Amino acid sequence: MAFGINRQELINWKRKIEAGEIAILTHYWLDSRFPESTSVTKVGCSDLSKLAEWGREYNLKKEWIDRKEGYPHYDLFGEIQERVLREEGMNEQYDRFLKTKRS
Repeated sequence: MAFGINRQELINWKRKIEAGEIAILTHYWLDSRFPESTSVTKVGCSDLSKLAEWGREYNLKKEWIDRKEGYPHYDLFGEIQERVLREEGMNEQYDRFLKTKRS
């Protein structure tokens, strides 16, 4: 379940994916499989080749692309999540979801 984002942020993320753009969205997220993580960053794109190429820049395997929600995406946690948000210039998302945890 996603927390900390509004409906418009989710709609914008989905629209960018549908348009074949790389879309990045972070939200609070709790899952007992990942007890050390309180948020997840989802990086998606409907163009699977483009998404896989983007993932290669961060040493992500194309097999890790989640396709079950109709919006192909990588789920990022921890160090890779932080690196992607910083390198992709997603400062607002970093500040909102990770900065207070790292302080």
